[in-house]
Amino acid sequence: MGCRTRHPAAGAIRGARVSAGPTRPTVSALLGPAQIRDLAELLDMQPTKKLGQNFVIDGNTVRRIVKAAGVQSGETVVEVGPGLGSLTLGLVETGASVVAIEIDRRLATQLPITVSELQPHARLTVIADDALRVTELPDAPTVLVANLPYNVSVPVLLHFLEYFPSIQRGLVMVQAEVGQRIAASPGSKVYGSPSVKSAWYGAFRTAGQVSRQVFWPVPNVDSILVGFERHEQPGTEAERLATFALVDAAFQQRRKMLRQSLGELLGDTTTASARLEAAGVAPTARGEELTVADFLRIARAS
Repeated sequence: MGCRTRHPAAGAIRGARVSAGPTRPTVSALLGPAQIRDLAELLDMQPTKKLGQNFVIDGNTVRRIVKAAGVQSGETVVEVGPGLGSLTLGLVETGASVVAIEIDRRLATQLPITVSELQPHARLTVIADDALRVTELPDAPTVLVANLPYNVSVPVLLHFLEYFPSIQRGLVMVQAEVGQRIAASPGSKVYGSPSVKSAWYGAFRTAGQVSRQVFWPVPNVDSILVGFERHEQPGTEAERLATFALVDAAFQQRRKMLRQSLGELLGDTTTASARLEAAGVAPTARGEELTVADFLRIARAS
């Protein structure tokens, strides 16, 4: 459901300034460290590791993310985990419409209040729900921009690519190790299941690191930006499911040859070897050597 109500807390953000007329907000209409802490105190909340709550407190970092994502006025952007609104304010500042999905209901209630106070002409819809349960969105967003909760970043990313084909590109901030896996190429030491599954939907790339010091609280891991452009899916939905099952099996036992790692899924090692040969893949190969197209050929082979 959308959250658009006002609240007695409006006006409580220390040091905030808003433009005087129906023009674009002034450059100060973002949240800084003091405003972030004011909001947290107002809501009587402490960021929780369980929900992956590390809030960006640096306006320059916010604008860097928005610029790297190429967000344009008139576009509809979906943001997952907006938290206290740092990135949300940077997104609406461009003139884009934002659909923000927030699992913490205190934050979901406060977000439209914060945004309306700092940028009163912003176009924002807030959905108070678990992002992994959301299967419908208003306005068919074309861009995904988010500081994804580190503990669920890959599942959330894949969920949105699966359920929202209107999303054509995006930029997400994730744990550095995870982002490198998502964008990895075959043969890389970090190439794995997230790399292959992401490649089903589009072309992914790393787009720069983010300092730990721009977050509150400071995380104990490094962060990285990952950008993507969607391409046409290489197969049907049934083929995607079959391909992903093969990927899961291959990387569950990544050190084993494919004839062994796929043996249980396909029946036995003999059957797996025959299927691999029919697909033009060596039974002695390992999962990290294969592209998503290779896995798809195995799924289609008989």
